[in-house]
Amino acid sequence: MGFFSKILDKLGFDAGASKVEAMLKTPVPPAPAASAPAAAPVAAPAPVSAPAPAPAKTVDVSAILEQKAAANPQKLNWRTSIVDLLKLLDIDSSLQARKELATELGCPAELMGDSAKMNMWLHKAVMQKLAANGGKVPAELLD
Repeated sequence: MGFFSKILDKLGFDAGASKVEAMLKTPVPPAPAASAPAAAPVAAPAPVSAPAPAPAKTVDVSAILEQKAAANPQKLNWRTSIVDLLKLLDIDSSLQARKELATELGCPAELMGDSAKMNMWLHKAVMQKLAANGGKVPAELLD
């Protein structure tokens, strides 16, 4: 089972192995360059491969995580921290585990050496993947 599969499982997504593979192929926008001025978003060309299958149901990611956070004795900020998100889901949040997840999700190589930048990219990528595959995620977490 891949790392992203564990996240999907903990959130109640109906995703078998083939669905997870399709979900992983959903593109995630690249991280913006720190010194580059903000530019208008450019639509990426559509992939040539078959489209990802439609999710069986919508999963309210925010509601599930808020419920878990309320029941957790630790004060975890899942909305901004990938470490806290993983802890809330009772998934390994070590640097090695996050690097495994980042590799699985296609994190740019230049971010892998800087854990803070990788973590920010990773949190956004996870939220975007969940939203792109039937997860109800607050819009402010997708920017």
